[in-house]
Amino acid sequence: MQRQSSFQNDRPTLFLVATPIGNLSEMTPRSLDILKKVEVIACEDTRNTLKLMSHFGIKTKLIAHHRFNEKDSAAGIVKLMQAGKDVALVSDAGFPLVCDPGAFLTQEVIKAGFNVVVVNGSTALLSALVASGLTISPFYFHGFLVHDDNEARKELQQLAHFSMTLVFYEAVHRLTRTLELMLEVFGNRNICVARELTKIYEEYCRGTIIEVLSIADELKGEFVIIVEGEPELKPDIALSDLQTRVEQFIAEGYSASEAIKLVANEAKISKNKLYQYIHQA
Repeated sequence: MQRQSSFQNDRPTLFLVATPIGNLSEMTPRSLDILKKVEVIACEDTRNTLKLMSHFGIKTKLIAHHRFNEKDSAAGIVKLMQAGKDVALVSDAGFPLVCDPGAFLTQEVIKAGFNVVVVNGSTALLSALVASGLTISPFYFHGFLVHDDNEARKELQQLAHFSMTLVFYEAVHRLTRTLELMLEVFGNRNICVARELTKIYEEYCRGTIIEVLSIADELKGEFVIIVEGEPELKPDIALSDLQTRVEQFIAEGYSASEAIKLVANEAKISKNKLYQYIHQA
């Protein structure tokens, strides 16, 4: 066991410093103080962090710490701390380690017996979650889905039966496809897509997946997707009613799979769950 009394020892410290996700006025006084006092700031992209440092007049030395040099950089940072230096770690925006490099470094610093201290600040996932209008707690943060559609589908299938609210990050070029996959796997659930948080074009799009999909191509920026957990089958939706509805669509000329998909979207449940309900009825 290791006990860390963060401010009652004289060991060097790695400070995990959150930076603004858009609005620079959200930089906290404590964050500025730490970044000025440490000997070195490790950052994802020195060009991006230099803009932040220049804005606040901070002249601390910057070193690159990203996923391509993480192990070598971590070894170098531990050596700096062994020499008695305090180091700060920042990401390009928001909390370090949250879908950004830093986990390996943090583990190595802890193994070496030094302090790891968090300096709180902005985080996109919590900002989007609390304003989503969906259930806040419990929630599950997944981050980015993998880029391959088949693998992303498998990831979503593993989450389909979670009753807790689900939180994802997504990039602009993947938003539409991700929402399509969510509709396929989850059914037409309620969601909130938040974009450009704290910036001038901040926007929250709340509605069903189908509703948000209808405008997805218009949306630009960086996204947080909040998805309601798997809804309980409503007492007023009887299995016989669902099966009857599927049979109606089939009678209209839809295939069985198409009919199940349509009824699943109406009932806001996944296709797989509806398929199971019908075949167990």
